[in-house]
Amino acid sequence: MTALSHPDLTRNQALVLKALDSAEGPLGAYAILDALRDKGFRAPLQVYRALDKLLEFGLVHRLESINAFVACAHPECHAHSTIAFAICEKCGKVSEFGDKEVEGRLESWARAHNFKASKTTIEIRGRCEKCAEEAA
Repeated sequence: MTALSHPDLTRNQALVLKALDSAEGPLGAYAILDALRDKGFRAPLQVYRALDKLLEFGLVHRLESINAFVACAHPECHAHSTIAFAICEKCGKVSEFGDKEVEGRLESWARAHNFKASKTTIEIRGRCEKCAEEAA
């Protein structure tokens, strides 16, 4: 089963997920709304409701630093509590990854400080390999 054929998705959720999955980069809620107007979307609330459920299902991620969303590139990443994103500031490409060493260090710190983390997301902003080469 692919994320796009998730059995619990409503029509709107599936359309939002498909829009994110086919996008060249992260999309804000209003960009999603614009992309789906011809599919019957008329109000931002339709997009936000779909995004809330897609986040709950672990099928999309919210990039906090740019207030945008991306389809989950690695559904197996949810086995880890720490997910990281490298965001290119030039072309907008987003790479999603997990790192067990970083995750272990953060968990150790949390235990040592009796901190109960509910979510950990790391966002690295800069230039992707292609854009860095073009600038050189």
